[in-house]
Amino acid sequence: MIEIRNLSKTYKHHPALTGVNLEIGQEMFGLLGPNGAGKTTLMRILSTLLEPTEGTVRVGGLNLLSDAEHIRKMTGYLPQYFHLYPQLTAYEFLDYVAVMKGIKSARERKSQIGEILQQVNLADKAGAKIKTFSGGMKQRLGIAQALLGDPKVLIVDEPTAGLDPEERVRFRNLLSRSSLSRTVLLSTHIVADIESSCSRVAVLHRGRIAFAGSLAGLQECAEGLVWEAELSEREFAAYEPHEVVTARRTDHGMLCRIVSATPPAGNAAAVKPTLEDGYLALIGGDRRE
Repeated sequence: MIEIRNLSKTYKHHPALTGVNLEIGQEMFGLLGPNGAGKTTLMRILSTLLEPTEGTVRVGGLNLLSDAEHIRKMTGYLPQYFHLYPQLTAYEFLDYVAVMKGIKSARERKSQIGEILQQVNLADKAGAKIKTFSGGMKQRLGIAQALLGDPKVLIVDEPTAGLDPEERVRFRNLLSRSSLSRTVLLSTHIVADIESSCSRVAVLHRGRIAFAGSLAGLQECAEGLVWEAELSEREFAAYEPHEVVTARRTDHGMLCRIVSATPPAGNAAAVKPTLEDGYLALIGGDRRE
């Protein structure tokens, strides 16, 4: 269990997080929010790389500030940007990370690395240099290093950004399997990553928790606010970009899905909201991707 109470972080009088409260169990938990919402700051605090300005965090009953070393040993972290050594092979890189994590036995390192390379589908690339890897393979290697030491908590920050659709699906499935035996916290601004993988979700908006609960609960945030309407090109141009979820050209104009408190046009029909609709209803015009 991760327990976050009244957590705040300020950088030079600029609040990055304000009064964050969350409880996360053994599950795959999604943290959703636009770029700049404070997700990476929260991930870095939970991984013991940053100290909060205020508030408390407990991981498995341990206090983040007084028990940081113990928490670090039970946590695997994949940051949004991480450094790889292109001249090393996948095995050499993981062996180096394992030593840094305190796995002293060469036999134990070899056993763990072999098992983890199988898990991330890179066993056949153990002897290949990292400089030959695709973006998706590098991300899987990033998860592999985070899994060394069998952490009880796995924290991943924007792991699928820039991946092609096939690699994104593969990566989400890998995280889902990992969550069967540990807590996985997935931070992203991609709604599809949350929808296909997570049991619960929190939306971080301007450094505050705007929502925390089930996926169905987030979807309900847009109940009665989602419309489908065929607009003329002139009507379509009058809408703010963040209000239009999708738009498709037709013979008579633009068929649009719109999140709005009022019907957009005379022929508008109310439709059932999706998870993305609920998210957009919460963050309004602050979507930044």
